[in-house]
Amino acid sequence: MDTRPRPGQAQLAFDELGTPLRDTTFVVFDLETTGTKPGPDAITEIGAVKVRGGEVVAEFATLVNPGSPIPPQVVELTGITQAMVYDAPRIERVLPAFLEFISGAVLVAHNSGFDTGFMRAACEGHGYVWPRATVICTVKLARRVIPREEARSYRLSNLAMLLGSRTRPTHRALDDARATVDVLHALLERVGNVGVHTVEELVDYLPEVTTAQRRKRHLAADLPSRPGVYLFRGPREEVLYVGTARDLRQRVRQYFTGSESRGRIREMVALAERVEAIECAHSLEAEIRELRLIAAHRPMYNRRSKNPHHAWWVGLTDEAFPRLSVVRLPREGTLGPFRSQADARTAADTLAGAAGLRTCTLRISARGGSATPCVLAELGRCGAPCAGRQSVADYSPAVTAARDLISGQDGRPLKLAAAQLDRLSEGRHYEQAARHRDELADLVRAVGRSHRQAALAGIAELIAANPDGNGGWELSVIRHGRLASAGVARRGVPPMPVVEHLVAAAETVLPGEGPLRGASGEEVAVLLRWLARPGVRLVRTTRPWAEPTAVAGWRGWLDLAAGARTLERVAG
Repeated sequence: MDTRPRPGQAQLAFDELGTPLRDTTFVVFDLETTGTKPGPDAITEIGAVKVRGGEVVAEFATLVNPGSPIPPQVVELTGITQAMVYDAPRIERVLPAFLEFISGAVLVAHNSGFDTGFMRAACEGHGYVWPRATVICTVKLARRVIPREEARSYRLSNLAMLLGSRTRPTHRALDDARATVDVLHALLERVGNVGVHTVEELVDYLPEVTTAQRRKRHLAADLPSRPGVYLFRGPREEVLYVGTARDLRQRVRQYFTGSESRGRIREMVALAERVEAIECAHSLEAEIRELRLIAAHRPMYNRRSKNPHHAWWVGLTDEAFPRLSVVRLPREGTLGPFRSQADARTAADTLAGAAGLRTCTLRISARGGSATPCVLAELGRCGAPCAGRQSVADYSPAVTAARDLISGQDGRPLKLAAAQLDRLSEGRHYEQAARHRDELADLVRAVGRSHRQAALAGIAELIAANPDGNGGWELSVIRHGRLASAGVARRGVPPMPVVEHLVAAAETVLPGEGPLRGASGEEVAVLLRWLARPGVRLVRTTRPWAEPTAVAGWRGWLDLAAGARTLERVAG
């Protein structure tokens, strides 16, 4: 199961994700029984497969003594005979292990009502509590995803063959559970194409098409089959929702069919009066335009619009004994952006510990202070300038170390922090070492991300090209971390004249203040992801060599330039 963003599909923001399917633990299970009615009939076999991220984590399989004869027709169907279950455990002995196996997981079964009904009855009959877990029925999901013209029936055997399951159902519990796993993964790949990426969205994926949805189908009639951005507008021309699509007409039509089942979006469709489409040269331009439109209009049905400028930054305070503070507005010498204040605060504390900066909030004069030292001073983790034990000159190396790390000139604080991690491990302080390791890893990622984004924002002009898959090129002109122009050179069209035209028509971008020169952190991140895609070529840049203050960030750009031929050579 691959739920990574596909080309042309915007990557979801963290506050949109809910519980991502790729991070969800599923337990796919199947039962064999003596009949069809829980109570009079009993379980003869349980098979279950635990999967996460598309990989099998564990399996559970056991025969069960039903305590009653197995009818001949059931023996013929399943192959499970009375002799096979004679020495098998009774269900009351199996239930504790099975309930532990499924604990905390989303349950999946083919015709789940049958299987959960038997398990619930077994639990009630023996004093166990059946968990209130999320249950996904692959029959219902298949009916939603696969049209009747494609599937003759929705029986497990037919779906397994249709969807290329590696295991064929045999009416034995573990085999059928394994086949259901493959069916589930194939169905999840299909629902991912219509915007279902979380467990919550999967549960809400209902088959009904409301009357309000049907009435609005005409809104997609005149839209082009081109990549771009679409805006749903309400009765007062207010923007209700903004999205991107590789095919505007096809994507918007999905809002008026059963493939759109999210409650909030159905409500939005009922309010919409028209759909405005903005054609884009390629998917990158569409994604950038979407970000800008969401920030400008803050549409009520885009969850991302609740905090369009939610970045946080870490920087040194302006005082005699500087400390690291978390701020909303970036300035020169700040580290970021961070998605949340908590992430920024953790990074600040980790960097302060690595560099030897104080973490107290006292404002200390250049002459030092006379306060009582805190516990960090007693532990040797602070020089206690608040108590007059450190002068400005004594304290300044820590400030220089933090400033040099933020600017990319020196990584010594990280090396010191790594050495401290080694000491904790050698001293067998494993829990503390694990916590320190995770915090240090987060800081390293934050510093690397900050340097890469600042490096891109520092380039006055960068032109890159991505193969469009049909022998042509998707072209982008990037200025100071913002997309200034976008276009396409189709197959057979000389690309360089198109490049020159795009440069001449590109937006003028004046650099602003801060590490990102006034650019949005989200936009810079999108551009970086696009530039790092396989096949992207660096056409030219106004700043091809690293400056001493951005060595860490520019190293990646030097690798890109060294590994890519210019577009002129590729086209030739």
